[in-house]
Order: sequence, then structure tokens, then C-alpha cells
Amino acid sequence: MALEITDVESGKILKSGPLENVSVSGRAISGSITIDADAPKLWWPSGLGKQNLYYATISIRDSKQKSMAEVTKRTGFRTIFLNRLNITDDQIAQGIAPGANWHFEVNGQEFYAKGSNLIPPDAFWPRVTEERMQRLFSAVIAGNQNMLRVWASGAYLPDFIYDIADEQGVLLWSEFQFSDALYPSDDKFLEDVAAEVTYNVRRLNHHPSLALWAGGNELESLELPIVQGAAPDKYSFYVGEYEKLFISLILPLVYENSRSISYMPSSTNNGFLSVNLSAPVPMAERYDNTTAGHYYSDTDHYNYDSSVAFDFGSYPVGRFANEFGYHSMPSLQTWQQAVDPEDLHFNSSTVVLRNHHYPPGTTDTHNLRNSSKGMGEMTMAVERYYPVPHKKDPVEQFSAWCHATQLFQADMYKSEIIFYRRGSGMPERQLGSLYWQLEDIWQAPTWAGIEYDGRWKVLHYVARNIYQPVIVSPFWNYTSGDLSVYVTSDLWETALGTVNLTWVDLSGKPIPGNAGTPKSMQFTVGGLNTTKIYEANTAKLSIPDKTDAVLMLSLTARGRMPNSDSVSTFVHHEKATTVFPKELSLVDPKLQLSHDSSNNTYTVEAKGGVSFYTWLDYPAGVVGYFDDNAFTLVPGEKKTVRFTVQKDETDGKWAQGVTVQSLWDQTTD
Repeated sequence: MALEITDVESGKILKSGPLENVSVSGRAISGSITIDADAPKLWWPSGLGKQNLYYATISIRDSKQKSMAEVTKRTGFRTIFLNRLNITDDQIAQGIAPGANWHFEVNGQEFYAKGSNLIPPDAFWPRVTEERMQRLFSAVIAGNQNMLRVWASGAYLPDFIYDIADEQGVLLWSEFQFSDALYPSDDKFLEDVAAEVTYNVRRLNHHPSLALWAGGNELESLELPIVQGAAPDKYSFYVGEYEKLFISLILPLVYENSRSISYMPSSTNNGFLSVNLSAPVPMAERYDNTTAGHYYSDTDHYNYDSSVAFDFGSYPVGRFANEFGYHSMPSLQTWQQAVDPEDLHFNSSTVVLRNHHYPPGTTDTHNLRNSSKGMGEMTMAVERYYPVPHKKDPVEQFSAWCHATQLFQADMYKSEIIFYRRGSGMPERQLGSLYWQLEDIWQAPTWAGIEYDGRWKVLHYVARNIYQPVIVSPFWNYTSGDLSVYVTSDLWETALGTVNLTWVDLSGKPIPGNAGTPKSMQFTVGGLNTTKIYEANTAKLSIPDKTDAVLMLSLTARGRMPNSDSVSTFVHHEKATTVFPKELSLVDPKLQLSHDSSNNTYTVEAKGGVSFYTWLDYPAGVVGYFDDNAFTLVPGEKKTVRFTVQKDETDGKWAQGVTVQSLWDQTTD
């Protein structure tokens, strides 16, 4: 047997020669070859370096060196490790709380995992084409994401999706397809599972984008606790059944067939107490053997009580957030793909029944009662925080309500993500945020940030903004009135810069004395860290009318991107108010929109008051995205954004149908 490794980009041969220690075991042939450690160029996730790829061709030759069979796979050189080891004394001395780590390391480097959960993009897999997934992954990269969780209640992904992830630099946290259930452990079932696991691990092992194998979804965090509460006398039995399948069977199969990938039995877990691969149960899970004040786990968080949506104290404190979210409506354009015109109102039975939150719990498809609960949650969230839409035209009213639910969803996710990212510099040393969910499987109210045909919701634009490498984040405690401003960085080295803080009223006029706030703050932020640059209680600031004030924050920083020798400039803009949007004394921003057809750019200018959630929208028949959206404009400010076309069925006519609106327009005709 011989192996030849070729650089995909240059065509140069990295290594060529016979395999050593060739052995045959059952249907497997294995062998080894040694490559100098510094010879290959490493593969890195997006934002951390280049995606260097190689072709590896293995051939079986006869005694005359004639090739009898050969196979070529495209691969990359990288290490990926899920660190769940105990916190060391050195880490505690650095201010990290005791317990256990829970983060990823690629090529020996810690990094912040930024991304979302990938669900099946269609109910019918033949409709999931390579072209469609290329568009989706381009949106992932444009959204500043470097990791997707392939959720274990969907399907194993086909090879071409991992190929795309390899090319784009998207790590795929992958799971065996077991979720939220108790599974049998008879010999026949275990035999079938062993074949399934072995096949998929071998099939995908060569992909550098493969980040992890997990046994299943929410098995330790949800399913076992349900058993413990419902049948405590049977709990130890079902723990034994769980360990027999997900630890004693699957764990050795993953290690035997990969030798280089991390495995954990459940998507959300408190880590392990010990590992002994010779033991009958080779990984002793921690379960509830925890100590107060210690942090061990990743977190999975949903709370549909919108009254605490922006209460930072309601979010879980952990090492990594793998799943969190809230549902919203898709856009009018997406609804029109699936719903008759007469059903385009918020509480039509067709719209309501497409809301599967909450599910019926039975085979009954007439789920109006439970679906209405989900619709009510979105309604209450909008009414609690945003101006209630008030349009005369019923279709415009429906569209405004859909948009309002998206505003709430995006703001809630932003609140949680900045909280988790701030945790990189807190005792919990939080190093990951994967929200629920990336994209839609159909046209319906869901947790998605990208709609069924690829249209971005407000969420994906907002996530793109706060997943930038260096950000400024205001934290307003609406109960105490405390306002804190943090700078958070995902860079590996120290970054330096300035944040400008400017208070204006909603007509755009400066508030005298900048409301008692410094006009600028210098900062230094460490690698993979956060720093507080400002703190005040809003009751002590000189704000004449809190309903007529907004703090504009503008960050400029200098630092080096990972694996880069050059210094880059980072810019980020954010805003803060000290009342919720529905309480703002809005002023018509009198937005003006112009189009430059030569480069597909649109320029927006606010001629009147401050424009909140400035929203550029495009008509049906085209798929693409603006390079910024849902932003804030102060009067006199112009912003030019480019539209990237991914698919166009209008022969370019879409460009004349682009519109702009703001929060002001939600309640006016």
C-alpha cells in the first residue's frame, strides 16, 4: 500500500511513499506513514487562518508495483480537542473559577466558537442541492460564524456538506442521531448502532471541519432528569442503560475509527470524573456530582417568559452555550410562498397551525390550542417592549407584526450573546455561543435566523454584527438603572483602541454636557478577553428625558487577527437607551434611499430624527443579503450598504423594489 499527499492549491507533492505496519482486521486495512510536523500547512476555521487542503491518495499495489485499486480523499491537517479537563491551579490563579474546562482548541489554540445550530434545510433531502448549501454556508461565513452544531434530531449530513465546510472553514459539531428519548440496549439494537456509528465515523473522519462527535441531544441534561423525577426507583437502571449504549459501546467505536476526535455522550453535560478505556464504562460522567461555585458544563437555555428576556441574571452561567433562543415569524415574502392571500393575518388558522411551538404531543394535527400558546408568547413579547403595529392595510399590518417579532428575537439573542461573550473574561471563562437555530426547514414561525429560501431575518444581521472580532457592548440593568460598557475581543493578542460615547436626543441634537458621560474612553483588552470601560447609574446622569435620549457608541481598535503578521483596524457601532423601544418618543427620521446600480449599493440618510432598526428590504424573486441592516442612524448621517446577490429570478428587476423603513414606520401608514 502507498500514500501520496498533494497540496490542492499548488499541486505540489507533500509526501509519497509506502505505508508501514500494514495490517488487515476484518474488512479494514490500516497502515501508517510519518510526515515531518512542520511540513504540512495547517487547516484553520474561518477567521483564525487559512483553510489549507490536501488530496490524499491511497493505492493498493501488487508485487510489480502496479496499482490494483486506489481512493482519493480531500483532507486537511489540524487538531481539534474539546477540553473538559479539570481547571488547574494556574487557571484559578488567573481568576478562572474552579470546576472543569468546556471549550474547543484547534491546533493547540483556544478560540471563541461563534455560530448556531444547523437543522435539516428541507423535509425532502433531494431538494438539498450543493448550490443551495453553498449559499447557506456563504451566509454563515458572512455572518462571522465559525462553528455549526449538527443537531441530533435531524439527519446525518451528506458528504458534500462537509466538503463545503472544509472549504469555507466552518467547524461542524456532529452528533449521532439519538435525541430526547430512552433507547433499548438489547444485542440486536446495539449491533445496529455499532454499524451506524462505525460507518459514519469512517465516512467523515477525513474532514478537517469535523469538530466533535456527541452521542445525542440533551440526553444527560433533559432525558435522565425526567426519569429521575418521574421514576426515581428506576433511575439507576436507566443510567446503566444510557451508559451501556452511549459510553461503553459508542465511545470505543469513535476512538477506534478516528483516533483523533473528541467524543462526549450527550450534547449538554457536566463533563467527566475520570476516563479509563480499559474499564467496562470507560468514561465516568460527573452527572450531578458538582460543587457550588464551580463551573463544569455547557448550557442549554430556553425561557419563554418574555418579562425576563433582557434580564442578564436570568441567563445561565456556564463555560459554553450550545443552544438558546426564541421563535419569530418569517417575512411577508416568505409567507407568500406557502399561504393563500386570505390567510395573511397573524391569527389565521393556517398561520397558527404552522407554529409547532408548542407541539401537540399526540398524532392530532389540529393543534390550535398549543400553537396559540406560541403565538401568544410572540405577541406578548412585542407588546411588552416594542411599538404595537398599527397599519390600515391588513397585509401591511401582518407584515409589520412579523417584523416586530423579528425585532424582539434579534434583540433577545443579542442580549444573550453579548452576555456569553463577556464571559470570556469572567470567572466562568465562557468560550462559545451557538444559538438555536441557523435556518428554516419550511415557511413557519421558528427560531431560525435565515428563512426557508435563504432570506436573512433581523437575527442573522444582528448576530453578524455582534460576532465581529472586537465589539463594544452596553449592559443596562433596567431594574437598578446601572449602565456598564464592555469591550470584548476574540483576538489572541492584546488590542488597543478608543470608544466614543455620544448622547443625543431623538431629534439628533447633542445632550448638554454629554449627559455627564466622558466623550471617549481609551481601552486595552487582552486576547480572548473582555474589559469594562465605563459604568454609571442612569439616575445620576444628566438626561432631561429618558424617552428622548440614545447613547451612540463607536469603537475603533487595532490588533492582529489570529495567524496574521499585520495589524488590522476594527470598527464596531452600538447604541443604548435607558427605556425600552416602545417607550421612546420617536421622531420621524424621514429616511431617504438612493441606489447606485453600478455596484449594487444603497445609501440611506436620516433627514429627520434618529432612525432605529433601519431596515432595508428587497422583493421576492431574489436571494441575497446587505452587508449591514437593522442599524441606527442619527440625523444627517449617511450609510452606504452593498447587496450581495446569491440567486436572481427577476433579471435584475428586484433592484428597483428595495425599500427602507425604521421603527417609526411600524405604527404609521
